[in-house]
Amino acid sequence: MTSPFRRDVVLTAFVLAVPLFLLALRGDLTVDEVITRLPWCLAAGWAAVALIRWASTPPKPQEAAATGPVESAETESQPSSS
Repeated sequence: MTSPFRRDVVLTAFVLAVPLFLLALRGDLTVDEVITRLPWCLAAGWAAVALIRWASTPPKPQEAAATGPVESAETESQPSSS
């Protein structure tokens, strides 16, 4: 499980919070509104990083010995020339 305070999560949360900070600097949001919305940026950063890590993880290899040898369909469809 991804920690919510990993470096990549915090960086992603900061990037997601940039518009929030800009709205506060412009005067559209108060300090209380910014503080209230910052945890949502952290949660969104955590979700984004978790989704990217899940999508980029290669699937686990399946055991070939349990299923046996796999023959190709081409060799089965061609009759033997005797």
